[in-house]
Amino acid sequence: MEIKILGNNHSVLDQYLAEIRDISIQKDPLRFRENLYRMGELFAYEISKELKFEVTDVTTPLGVAKVPKLGEQPVLATILRAGLAMHNGLLKILDRAENCFISAFRKYTDNGGFEIEFEYMASPSLDGKVVILSDPMLASGKSMEIGYNALFSKGTPSHVHLVSVIASRQGVDYISKTIQSKSVTLWLGAVDEGLNPKSYIVPGLGDVGDLAYGEKIDSK
Repeated sequence: MEIKILGNNHSVLDQYLAEIRDISIQKDPLRFRENLYRMGELFAYEISKELKFEVTDVTTPLGVAKVPKLGEQPVLATILRAGLAMHNGLLKILDRAENCFISAFRKYTDNGGFEIEFEYMASPSLDGKVVILSDPMLASGKSMEIGYNALFSKGTPSHVHLVSVIASRQGVDYISKTIQSKSVTLWLGAVDEGLNPKSYIVPGLGDVGDLAYGEKIDSK
């Protein structure tokens, strides 16, 4: 698995990362969603450099230009609900992509722990296609693992790009050990060293789904 970290390279991505982490700016859900959307656009641009292009003839008013165009469209997959805003940013750039939606959630136990459970998936055939799977936070890595494994129920992708805004070091290590494939690339904005007992990234930014769409009753 190849790992690519886009943050801390003095690009505008770092500005968006700073804002989604900032507790005062987080009070504006619209701004929070917009930053995730824009980061999705930036990830899409960078990932597009890894996709296949074909040179085609394009007729202009003055002649014919030879222009590289995408030779195949990827499938954009996301894990609900936290991934929606970033998914829409990816889709803004890769606007002819097919889409896949995966429902996975934390099921809390009486002792305060939780398990990640897969619930539902709506997807086209993924056989032989490039898939971009987004989940904004790569904490323990269990949600991404479940999402990745679910893809194969719809076929065997030719390549899978995993995308997260912020990851924990533990999550990166876990995914690297559980998904050992040369046909997978992990794209990250930043890697934080901490993970608290509830498997939230520290310093991280909190619960993306709650910040973007409102607090859910089982979030504590």
